[in-house]
Amino acid sequence: MLKPLTCWLAISVAMAATVEARANDSSAELSAGGLALTKNDAIELRAEDLSISSKQVRVNYRFFNTTSAPVQIVVAFPLPDVTYEGIDDVIAIPEASAPENFLGFATTVNGQPVVARVEQKVFAKDVERTNELRELGVPLAPYLERLRDRLDALPLESREKLVELGLAVKETEYEGEKPIVHLNPTWTLKTTYYWDQVFPPGETKIEHRYAPSVGVTLGSIVGSEFVPGLLRKADPDEGDRSEIDEFNEHVRTYCLDDGFIESARRIQKALPQEGTLVERRISYILKTAANWSGPIGNFHLVVDKQYPDNLVSFCGQGVRKIGPTTFEMTKTNFTPAEDLSILILTTHVED
Repeated sequence: MLKPLTCWLAISVAMAATVEARANDSSAELSAGGLALTKNDAIELRAEDLSISSKQVRVNYRFFNTTSAPVQIVVAFPLPDVTYEGIDDVIAIPEASAPENFLGFATTVNGQPVVARVEQKVFAKDVERTNELRELGVPLAPYLERLRDRLDALPLESREKLVELGLAVKETEYEGEKPIVHLNPTWTLKTTYYWDQVFPPGETKIEHRYAPSVGVTLGSIVGSEFVPGLLRKADPDEGDRSEIDEFNEHVRTYCLDDGFIESARRIQKALPQEGTLVERRISYILKTAANWSGPIGNFHLVVDKQYPDNLVSFCGQGVRKIGPTTFEMTKTNFTPAEDLSILILTTHVED
């Protein structure tokens, strides 16, 4: 969450109570962010214009080389780490068919497309194991549908080695009464896009775009009619305590205020029996901006909740509504200390 210096502000707008359809899945979000590089005192980030919705993240940077000579540095865009801990894990991957660019990352410098290089590494138990997988002809992306079949086709010795190294676990399924042992990946995939960038003296404009990993949950603890009673219980049991902890974590992470919570409960209560609120969660890593020389001169954030009747909440200061679905925050001389988490509650089902 983004902790403001003095106070938290949550934005909430009334939602309609009409359910268009039921959401059909639940998935966890991945945190991505902006460009990163080794600390460089010559390059200032004069302005950052950040726009976030559930469909696209777009960032426009205005950099300034304060010296009289060109400066060449490596600029990187780290994609979020991907780790599966079992077959029941469901992680939101926007571009699952593109294992080296699963967020659809694209960038331009002064309006011209950049061809970035990509580095992918695999880790298990804090040890890099990329070569072991490559030698076995195993894809590095742990979310690919074909991966399980490839693991199952390995020789027994290789399968046992992957389990021993912490790269996979055994899962037993039954066909009738016949047990069948599969391997499921448990490694972490680390992916970074990078390129060599020359910053001439003066200004350089860089823009990048990608599709965010949006976590989705059918139903929301925020709109639950049972939570108020649980919070008043003097000695909640273990099950109740779990729901209370989840609710309190939502309040902290997304800076939920009383108005937002009341709106969510009112909408949930008014829905038809088969209807429910749907959570959509977006995380953005802001702290990579601290690698540039000095603070961000002018920081501009726009969050788009997509539908006027959605609810949205995130932590920030001076947030104001600028359109039917958009909210704006501006800062000067801004050094991000925390990352940004956005919660959208909706009755709409998106493709």
